[in-house]
Amino acid sequence: MNLEIQTIKKSIDIDAPKEKVWEVLLLDKYTLRWYAAFSPGSHAETDWQIGSNAIFKDNSNEGIVGAIVVNRPAEVISIEYQGVVSKGQEDYDSDFAQAIKGCRETYRLLNKDGLTQFAINVNMGAEYFDMMSAA
Repeated sequence: MNLEIQTIKKSIDIDAPKEKVWEVLLLDKYTLRWYAAFSPGSHAETDWQIGSNAIFKDNSNEGIVGAIVVNRPAEVISIEYQGVVSKGQEDYDSDFAQAIKGCRETYRLLNKDGLTQFAINVNMGAEYFDMMSAA
């Protein structure tokens, strides 16, 4: 599988402290709600520490596997993808798993005029770009 990579870059200013936005990014009580926009039942299995695996699965036991490569609390979190989850099993060898290997998802929080600027930078396969960009 030859996957063309595209990048989503977006930002929004949020009237909340960086620490609160950080909680919404990482705590299950919040992520369970906003991950559902991508797929029902989506959740993260990780401790968010640098070097730790991050497995994102949905109700159908499908998902993606990555590793936390940057974690500076209330500043930046970055996940580098390494494979997929298919029928509940981690897969690092299929064409699709190989195609997403090395793709990154990075979230940055910056102080901006008394607000928190939330910036997203995600690279992914072109076939998912429109759906993920809209979400």
